[in-house]
Amino acid sequence: MLRTTLAGLRARKLRLFLTSLAIALGVGFIAGTFVLTDTMQAGFAQKFGAAADKIDVAVLPLPGKESGAALLPEATLKKIRAVDGVADAQGLVQGTSALIGKDGKAAGDFPTAGISIAQGPLNRTSITSGVAPKTATQAVLDENTAKTRGFKVGDTITVLDSGQAKHEFTLVGLFDVGLNQELGFSGAVGYTTDTARTMTGENGFRQIDVATAEGVTQEAARASIATALGAGHQVKTGKQYADDMIKANGGDSQFLTMGLLLFGLVAMFVAALVIYNTFNILVAQRTREMALLRCIGATRGQVFGSILLESVVVGLTSSLLGLLLGYGLGAGALVVLRSVGAPIPPATAALTPRTVVLAMLIGVVVTVGAALLPARSATRVAPIAALRAQVEERTFRAGVVRVIFATLFLVAGVGTTVAGVNMNPGQVPLIVVMVGGSLVFFAVLILGPVIVKPLGAFVGWLPGKIFGVPGRLALDNSGRNPKRSATTTVALTVGVTLMTLISVLTGTLRLTYSQKLDDQFPVDYMLLAQDRSSSLPRALAEDLRSRPELTSVVALREVDAKAGNKGGTYEAGTFTASPDFRPDFTSGSIDALKPGTAAVADHVAKDLGVKVGDRIPLRTTKAGRVELRVVGVFDSQQTDLAGVTVPADEFDRYFGAVADQRVLVNAKDGVSLDVARKVVEAAAQPYPTAKVASSTDIRGEFDEALDMVVMIITGLLGLAVLISLLGIANTLSLSVHERTRESALLRALGLTRPQLRGMLSVEALILGLIGALVGVVLGVTFGWAAARTATTDVVFTLPVPQILAFVALSGLAGVIAAVLPARKAARASIVNSLASG
Repeated sequence: MLRTTLAGLRARKLRLFLTSLAIALGVGFIAGTFVLTDTMQAGFAQKFGAAADKIDVAVLPLPGKESGAALLPEATLKKIRAVDGVADAQGLVQGTSALIGKDGKAAGDFPTAGISIAQGPLNRTSITSGVAPKTATQAVLDENTAKTRGFKVGDTITVLDSGQAKHEFTLVGLFDVGLNQELGFSGAVGYTTDTARTMTGENGFRQIDVATAEGVTQEAARASIATALGAGHQVKTGKQYADDMIKANGGDSQFLTMGLLLFGLVAMFVAALVIYNTFNILVAQRTREMALLRCIGATRGQVFGSILLESVVVGLTSSLLGLLLGYGLGAGALVVLRSVGAPIPPATAALTPRTVVLAMLIGVVVTVGAALLPARSATRVAPIAALRAQVEERTFRAGVVRVIFATLFLVAGVGTTVAGVNMNPGQVPLIVVMVGGSLVFFAVLILGPVIVKPLGAFVGWLPGKIFGVPGRLALDNSGRNPKRSATTTVALTVGVTLMTLISVLTGTLRLTYSQKLDDQFPVDYMLLAQDRSSSLPRALAEDLRSRPELTSVVALREVDAKAGNKGGTYEAGTFTASPDFRPDFTSGSIDALKPGTAAVADHVAKDLGVKVGDRIPLRTTKAGRVELRVVGVFDSQQTDLAGVTVPADEFDRYFGAVADQRVLVNAKDGVSLDVARKVVEAAAQPYPTAKVASSTDIRGEFDEALDMVVMIITGLLGLAVLISLLGIANTLSLSVHERTRESALLRALGLTRPQLRGMLSVEALILGLIGALVGVVLGVTFGWAAARTATTDVVFTLPVPQILAFVALSGLAGVIAAVLPARKAARASIVNSLASG
């Protein structure tokens, strides 16, 4: 039996290759994921290991509960330097230090960071060009910011300090931010330690690095420093610090690994369906062969073992191929990520023993598992079947057990989905909906053989009419073996379902957030400080009001204050605007906002249990505790006012001359938005940190982010679709072989070669459309459900052009997959094919 099985494999090399390719693609994706993330992890270890070689002990503050980073005071640095065994200690400063671009405006949407560059051996910053700063008038800039802003070594740069005053520095070097994602996002300017403290206004250190004296171990120094400082600090050896940094950065790698492996599992599931279908057809085709083996003495166990042996050979072959493919994919992904500027450490693609073992194990287990049921059915072939002139086709009947299980899965899936949709938006309901979708999909998988024939009749009616006799024959063929057709189409259904779901979800979220943005951003332009915690001078709004191209300039000011009898903290604020500014109130009126009164947001009114006419206490910094009468309540989602809004003069009396937080501007009727924007930007030019935003800008950023996500997910799902197309091609190829005599008989009765090719192409078209139809229904349904878990007030939209494109591409892909099998069938000799039966 062993020699017989191996001889059969050698005789069917093409079939072995096509079958192996489906698994190889899935294994390759999983192996490539591990190659990518293992290489990144090794790079992190190498990068932080090199940094740890310069540090013997790292001292960090305990994480603070309040917002902002906790800091170590100067006194702590002095204590550390006084510890025996400490050769040097340097505090690291990091804060905000906005770089001014060559256009006179603060560079970027967020202010650049200001950091200290330590002197001597404790300098962990990698200077890639020039030198580190040594005097108070020298600075260095990160490479990416220097490149994007057009600065080079030797230039003079202007930077704002914490009080927004301008300072000029000579750019003496460029540096690599390394794996510091915070600096990579914002950019950074580096100074000497004293200058960094002056520029950022920070009164402490983010971290203190320690170098020990010769002969003092890291652990001994750590113990001495911990004793000297007492509680309230994190004291780590250089090795511990490096390990923690590797784990922290490795968290991103683990998240990336899990995300990619999910797509890998989808690909492997589709590949398993392809393998199952392939072996099912092979067993059906070799009925006489296996029956003959039984006649000459082979036992059921030997027949079962021969099928399993074949699956093991296919699994091993595909796993090896997938491993090589995965290594190439991982190495290629590293090159692409580095080329787009991702913070990937330099390291050679790593193929670890774990990756090799997992790739081989997954490939073999999935292949053998998918072949178990076909192998079991092979043992049921009666020896008498070898004596029949032609093997009868098996008829399919929907059993009671199948219907019961499908019903249970369907009810459970629908119930779970409904429960998830009715929960408040968040991650948990999204997971619940995903579970519900999976249960419904399993119900469809079980019911596949039952629904494939009526679906085939539905999607095949038009092709049957258009293509005449070949079309009608193709329609009949697509429903002859419902189990085979269902398994073939399910592979494609997975990919179409997920792509439709993503399209519906992103389209719905795009429309929903656009409408919310229009509701919450009902102005043409909004001016904000680059650092959102900062403010804008009142003179800016006054200048904008003097511009004839603009109208309705509203300046908003706010501070945190305690309101109500329980002293809860809310935003207290005011606005200055022209008399025609009339925000919508749900009760009361803006006209009643006089001294001694306040308008409150709906959520504040609910928290404090007040309505129009009631009084609320407000604690102020200048006037102490004041009693305010509520004259209006507004919807905080529709009106951009502070939670407790008071008249402008009263606000100044309560809190002093607070600067504007944001300024809302509308263009005058008849003035184009381009002209108005130039006017607004001209007014903001004297204020470097004043940034101009519009609803168009914000919507564009949101659309760009969504488009990027869709592109990545579609690319990853393309693997599952490719594997499903291999399944269709493999199924048709084996089906053509199975129907050799039938095709020859049709040719003998007058069917031409083009008509035979057309029949097989239309059959593949129908199979592709069945898979697409089921996928579209599932994708639309669960795309809507997923959108309901993402946000409130969902505005559902159906991306009809994209869905039609998915259906058309699925049908076209089926036709392309049938090209080679149809060509082979049409070129076969009629006489030889009839004789072979």
